[in-house]
Amino acid sequence: MIGAYPFSAVVGLDDLKLALILNAVSPRVGGVLVRGEKGTAKSTIVRALAAQLPTVRVIAGCRFSCDPAEPDPSCPDGPHDPHGAGESGQERPAALVELPVGASEDRLVGALDIERALTEGVRAFEPGLLAAAHRGVLYVDEVNLLHDHLVDLLLDAAALGTCFVERESVSVRHAARFLLVGTMNPEEGELRPQLLDRFGLTVEVRASRNPDERAEVVRRRLAFDADPASFAAGWAGEEAALARRIAEARERVRQVVLPDVRLRQIAAVCAAFEVDGLRADLVTANAAIAHAAWRGGAEVTAEDVREAARLSLPHRRRRDPFDAPGLDESRLDDLLAEHGDDEPDDPDGGPGTSGGPGDSHGPEGPADSGPAPEAGASSESGPYGAADGPDGSNDGDLSDGAPGASDGNGASPDPPAAERVVAAAEPYRVRPFQVPGLGDGASGRRSRARTPNGRTTGSRVPAGRLQRPHLSATLRAAAPYQRERGRTGPGLLVRDTDLREAVREGKEGNLVLFVVDASGSMAARQRMREVKAAVLSLLLDAYQRRDKVGLITFRGSTADLVLPPTSSVEVGAARLRELPTGGRTPLAAGLRRAAEVLRVERLRDPARRPLLVVVTDGRATSGSDVAASAALLAGTAGVVVDCESGPVRLALALDLAARLGAPAVRLDALAEGGGLGGLVRDHRADYRKAI
Repeated sequence: MIGAYPFSAVVGLDDLKLALILNAVSPRVGGVLVRGEKGTAKSTIVRALAAQLPTVRVIAGCRFSCDPAEPDPSCPDGPHDPHGAGESGQERPAALVELPVGASEDRLVGALDIERALTEGVRAFEPGLLAAAHRGVLYVDEVNLLHDHLVDLLLDAAALGTCFVERESVSVRHAARFLLVGTMNPEEGELRPQLLDRFGLTVEVRASRNPDERAEVVRRRLAFDADPASFAAGWAGEEAALARRIAEARERVRQVVLPDVRLRQIAAVCAAFEVDGLRADLVTANAAIAHAAWRGGAEVTAEDVREAARLSLPHRRRRDPFDAPGLDESRLDDLLAEHGDDEPDDPDGGPGTSGGPGDSHGPEGPADSGPAPEAGASSESGPYGAADGPDGSNDGDLSDGAPGASDGNGASPDPPAAERVVAAAEPYRVRPFQVPGLGDGASGRRSRARTPNGRTTGSRVPAGRLQRPHLSATLRAAAPYQRERGRTGPGLLVRDTDLREAVREGKEGNLVLFVVDASGSMAARQRMREVKAAVLSLLLDAYQRRDKVGLITFRGSTADLVLPPTSSVEVGAARLRELPTGGRTPLAAGLRRAAEVLRVERLRDPARRPLLVVVTDGRATSGSDVAASAALLAGTAGVVVDCESGPVRLALALDLAARLGAPAVRLDALAEGGGLGGLVRDHRADYRKAI
């Protein structure tokens, strides 16, 4: 079996290495969220860290890894001797437990064996992954793709150090203290700000653009793949030194002093950056203490506070779901200077000693002690050292890509209509839309669906292993057969064939596909400004309801898939803001492209139901027949947002809505509680009366 890639051999990623090590030194820091593009060694370095953690001593036979010296008094496998006398202990490496994306709640926290409980009368508890990760590392790859309720459970356990399991009148509690590491690719969707805040530190990683560093990454990886044992042996000295230093820092961290001046600095920085709540202050303080212990200091310095703040604050500053995490480091330095003192930053060795988790570069050469990298950047100087448009005014269609002309005064002409980019107005809360019927898609907050969580609406015979028992239905199924089974006394004799599971109804997330008219007619009277605000508002609504989103725009003679279906509404918002307008209106092309995208997505994710949102004034001045294209979308749930304005209205968007079998709503009535009292359907007289 191939071992883990050596932690010390990873090129660059100094901020990530430091964040992981601070958590290894002090679990109170609260875990690490690693954000980054694919192929940046996120998983490799997390797996490598587990090998550097000190071994743990556990009680032999305890499924919950209790420490013989300090056993958990509520351990389900207990009671254990509180003084360790008579308990047989054994040494084992710190556990590395990986949580798969498709894990269930029972797999995460553990569950009672309901089948044994009902058929044998035994209260048997099967521990979950949280128990297995106790005193080790719990690694969640693609944490942003987990269901929200699982992330809530995970972060609650990480914060409390305890896992609570409540199942059918049986309560189980056990210790669950672990180093939590989550990785994610922001292109696949963001975590909610409430969940982001629960991670102690966050690091943004990206691949180096330096050819020499990229070559070194490939060189080391090829050498490891060719001979893992020999490669690991070459780094054994670095690995042993790192493991020893982590163990020493763990022992030292309890003696580190946090002076009042540093505590005031932490409070001032968190207040100035307007983070919500006090969790940021606590995390920053714990991370600064861990950093001081890591560098060998006895007291927290301003440099410790700076390093902690760089990692603990960026993801807590998001005010809008479309904002990217970040931190202004120059402002951070100014705040530390303003609220600090005149004493030297680091009496133990100077601020340069605290920029990274190691002092040497390993077999490849000496470490580079350049300046600290910017927040979120991945400096790659060594394995773990410190590092180095105006709105259109013509209500008609404009020509595609017509070149601009001089105004005769030497001034630059307006950009051509096909390249005009109109800024969006402020988004707002929109009225809710949902797909009719009952679906079976992924958990979300938009449309009705059969989901693992929600209110119980019935029962059924389980298709496989019993997951969600319905006790009353099980007892009702068993009751008529008691005489046949020879049961004459009190109680019921339950067999496997009697078992029933609950059918629950909740909400699902949908695929919201936007088809947006970006033609010249949309640029008139600041209409595109309002259209962009409306679509941004709908994107925000999709974010809050856990939907996937896609964006198609049509203008000129073609329709473009600007954003393929994704969970990352941030990407959709960015591309919408940059969307130019101009040209003719190929409405039919937009509808055909939508039909093709939905056809492909049904093959990829058949359980996720689509919601089509067409944003247009209904004009079609280019392309083929709209009626034939609309027929391709028959049966697809949707809504038409009518963008027509002005004193004379043709109600063409209403005709399109009738062809699609979808409701229509005026753009100015899209806001929740605004405009029309409800959606406008195929009632032309009522529509004209309303306008």
